[in-house]
Amino acid sequence: MTVSRRAETLLVGLTLLVGLIVVGGTTPVPFVAIGRGPTFDTLGQVKGTEVVAIRDLPTYPTSGHLNMTTVSVTDRLTTVDTLWRWVLSDYRIIPRDSVFPPGVSDEEVAERNQRQFADSQANAEGAALGYLGLPTTIVVEELTKDDSPSAGILEAKDVLIEVAGHRLTTYRDLPETLADTRPGQQIPVRFRRGDSAPQHAVVTLGARSDGPQGALGLIPAARPAVDDEVVISLGDIGGPSAGLMFALAVVDKLTPGELTGGRFVAGTGTIGSTGAVGPIDGIPFKMLAAFDAGATTFLVPAENCAEAAATAPDGLQLVKVADLPGAVASLDTLRAGEVPIGC
Repeated sequence: MTVSRRAETLLVGLTLLVGLIVVGGTTPVPFVAIGRGPTFDTLGQVKGTEVVAIRDLPTYPTSGHLNMTTVSVTDRLTTVDTLWRWVLSDYRIIPRDSVFPPGVSDEEVAERNQRQFADSQANAEGAALGYLGLPTTIVVEELTKDDSPSAGILEAKDVLIEVAGHRLTTYRDLPETLADTRPGQQIPVRFRRGDSAPQHAVVTLGARSDGPQGALGLIPAARPAVDDEVVISLGDIGGPSAGLMFALAVVDKLTPGELTGGRFVAGTGTIGSTGAVGPIDGIPFKMLAAFDAGATTFLVPAENCAEAAATAPDGLQLVKVADLPGAVASLDTLRAGEVPIGC
C-alpha cells in the first residue's frame, strides 16, 4: 500500500511538473524582450543597393563606416522564454503594452514604425541639405497649438514659398525673416497646398516665449527641393532613431574630405529637419551591437549620455551629440587627432 501510494504521489507530481512545463513553454505572457538588432553602414550598400544615394549633385569619396544601429523586439514570449531571457544580460524584459499599445493591432504598430522611419529619412535629408546651405523646400510640419496664429490659414504639409515678401530656400530663412517682426503684426504668406496653385494669405503674428519676435505658430520642416535628389533605402527597418546617421552620410557624400577619417563610427539618434538630435530607447543594446561589429566610436544623443556612460562596453569611445553641426564638428575633432566632448 505504502509503495503504491508513493508511486501514485510521484506520478501526480510528475504529471503536474510536465503540465507546468507545457503551459510555461506554450502560453504567451504580456512581455517582450528587447535586445541587439542589426547594424548597417549608411555609407555602404545593402543587397547591392546604396543605403544613401545622391542624384544630380556632385559627390565625393568616403571611407570608414557611419553605422546606424537598431534593437530587436522578441514578441509572443512564453514563461520559459521570459525567464531564460531575463537571466541573460543580452536582453531587457519590458511590458508588451509599452511596444504594442492596447487596442492597436500589430499591423498598425508596424505601419507607425514605417511612418516614423520615412519621416526620419525626410528629416535627415532636409537637415543635411540645410546644414550645407543647399536649397530646400520648407513645409509646415504641424501647428504648435489650437490657437496658433496660423490656424484656419495654414495646414500641415503646406509648402511655404514666401513669408513677409522673402522667398524661403533653406530652413534658416524663416527665423531670419521673422527676426524683426513683433506680435500683432500682419504679414503676407504665400504657400502651396498639395498640387494646387500657390495661394496668398495674411497672418497676424502671435507672441514667442523665448524672444520679442512675432510667431507664425508652426513647426517648419525642411525637405529636398528636388524629388529623389537624395534616396535612402533600407528594407523593412522601422522607427525614427537612424536619422542622425543618415544625415551624416548625406553630409559626408556631399562634402570634400572623409568625415570619419577612416574610422568605424556608429551611432543613433532621432533628427529634426533643422538638425536637432533627440534621444532614443535601447542604447545599451545598440552600443553592444556596434562594438561587436567593430565600431570604435559611438555617437550618443546628449539626453542618453548618462545611460550610455553607465552601460558602454570597455574600449568604445562615446561622443556626445546635440545637433547635426555638433556631430560634424566632433568628427572633425576626431580626425584632427583630438578628443571631442564625451559622455
